Amino acid sequence: MRRWIVLAAFLIVAGGLLLGGARMRPFGAPRFDLMDRYFNAWSQTETATNNVVTAVVFDYRGYDTLGEATVLFTAVIGVALILRRLKR
Repeated sequence: MRRWIVLAAFLIVAGGLLLGGARMRPFGAPRFDLMDRYFNAWSQTETATNNVVTAVVFDYRGYDTLGEATVLFTAVIGVALILRRLKR
């Protein structure tokens, strides 16, 4: 009985995701937002970079990028320590 409930819940969620994906915009037709226009207009003036992606990642979201790098570094060190102990 429990399997049927789990299966029914999975099918409902999967069907909802498929129906939600059917309403997406066609590939290659982006929806421009106010923030997109702002970044395109002011990123070179405010950050002195020619690449908008670089401006967003390193200047506008610098603390977020630093946090992601810290988490990645911590994960690498943790895995190295675990594998070092297993090698002995």
